[in-house]
Amino acid sequence: MSKYSMWKYGERVAVGVSGGKDSLSLLYILKKIIDRHGGSKNDLIAVTIDEGIKGYRDESLEIVKSFCTKLSVQNKILSYKDLFGVSMDEAMVLRPSEKMSSCSMCGTFRRRAIDLAAESVDADIVATAHNLDDQVQTYMINLLAGDVERIGWMYPKPIEYAAGMKKIKPFVELYEHEIVFYALQRQFPFQSEECPYMKESIRTDLREFFNKLEGEHPGIKNNAYVSMMKVSERLRSSFMGPRGDKKCKICGRDSTGEVCSVCKTTRSLLRHASQTDR
Repeated sequence: MSKYSMWKYGERVAVGVSGGKDSLSLLYILKKIIDRHGGSKNDLIAVTIDEGIKGYRDESLEIVKSFCTKLSVQNKILSYKDLFGVSMDEAMVLRPSEKMSSCSMCGTFRRRAIDLAAESVDADIVATAHNLDDQVQTYMINLLAGDVERIGWMYPKPIEYAAGMKKIKPFVELYEHEIVFYALQRQFPFQSEECPYMKESIRTDLREFFNKLEGEHPGIKNNAYVSMMKVSERLRSSFMGPRGDKKCKICGRDSTGEVCSVCKTTRSLLRHASQTDR
């Protein structure tokens, strides 16, 4: 966090907490830092997103509630259904084709939902528990999709939005297995169930690919991360101003184009739903 000046004293942090090992570990560590430096209990809040996946999210919601109670941290919960008018289970039925993958829809909604949750509690910072493995996989996903601008925003330096809120990833240089080991040592009761839709994403294939390479060539993930972030930094420096200088013509929120990805997704789902009802 110090390396990239992610957090200043007195800034209120909203932590995206799903109930997995990474997010619980991040919440725990940030709480310890605040307590150690005499911060207020209002400096930290956990935000949890209920995607609306039957039989999957219920377990993690209970884990997060219990964990936050033990840490004396407030927990704010928002759902896709309330925010976007559709749950993830419903979106899987309404999508026009399998080309609109579950992870693509969920990732789009989740990013917006966490932002909205953070704004609702007047947070200055949104902290997510993305690790080195996540970062390498996401880089490759964006590269294969031809999304060059999104690669530029991956560099760990905090992303500052026009409204003043910024996003940070304190775990971005940690391997996933290091965080797992820490969580196990602390005996955190993280979620055991896997998302039933996760197999649709290319991320699963990339995770297996990089894990295989790491097993045969130790350190290759870190080498890839360092190289990728050099590219990301160069791309970031070519963009002018804070993220958020463009606005979606439908919802008015930050967007890289005329219409943001959230509005594109919801519009596609609603259009297909109306055609199906005919």
